[in-house]
Amino acid sequence: MDILGIDIGGSGIKGALVNLETGELTSERYRIPTPNGREPEAMAEVVKQIIAHFNYKGKVGCGIPTIVKKGICKEHGNLSKKWLGINAEELFKKHTGLDFHIINDADAAASAIMHYGVGKGKKGFVLTITVGTGLGSGAFFNGVLIPNFELGQIPYKDYSKIELYASSAAKERDELSFKKWAKRFNKFLKYVNLIVAPELIIIGGGISKRWDKYEEFIDCDTKIIPAGLQNHAGIIGAAAEVNN
Repeated sequence: MDILGIDIGGSGIKGALVNLETGELTSERYRIPTPNGREPEAMAEVVKQIIAHFNYKGKVGCGIPTIVKKGICKEHGNLSKKWLGINAEELFKKHTGLDFHIINDADAAASAIMHYGVGKGKKGFVLTITVGTGLGSGAFFNGVLIPNFELGQIPYKDYSKIELYASSAAKERDELSFKKWAKRFNKFLKYVNLIVAPELIIIGGGISKRWDKYEEFIDCDTKIIPAGLQNHAGIIGAAAEVNN
C-alpha cells in the first residue's frame, strides 16, 4: 500500500509516495519552495499542489516543524507566528478535501529509523536524537511513538536551549573539532540519561555518518548506536505514522 508522505520545512515542502511494507519511495520526490512568510494559507496551497502532482486520493501523512497535539500546532517553530493554534489537519483538508495525519517533523524522521532502519524491532524505551540545525528527539516504547518529546529544548547555562550549544549547527558556528563538539553533545546525552533513562539511544542526522570521528569521546551509561543517513526520512516517517 502506497501512502503520500509530505515533509514541511522552512525552505521547502517535499512529498513522495511511500511503500509502507518496505519504507521505500515508489515515486520521485517532488519539492516546491516554501512560500515567503511561511503562512498557513499559502503553505496549504503548496500542499494542495503536491497532492495534485501525484493525483493522490488517500489519507496523507505530514511532518511539520512544530509541536502538534491532535492536529493543532502548539508552537510556530521556524514558521509564521500565525501557525500557533492552527488545526493543520483541518486547514489542509479544507484546501485538498483529503484527510491528514500530522506529526512533528522530528517524530517523522525518528519513525523512519524505527520502522525501517536500525531501530526496527527494538523493544523497550528507545530515543532517537536527530542532530542537525537543532537536536530533534523521538521517543518510542515498544515501537510506538510518544509524540513531541522535545529534549533539545532543555535550558542550558547561557543558552536558551541546549540544542544551541550541542547541535551540528553549533559545531559549525563555533568551529569546533569533533572532540570539542562531542564533549558538548555528551553533556546533552548525560542530561537525557538522567531525566528519562532510555534503554537505547539512536543518533541520526548527517553527523551520524561520522560516528567513528567522535564515538571515543562519548561516555554515557546508555547504549548508543548511529542511525546512518536515512534519505527522505521525514517523508517516509510521516507516511509510516499515517494510521496511528
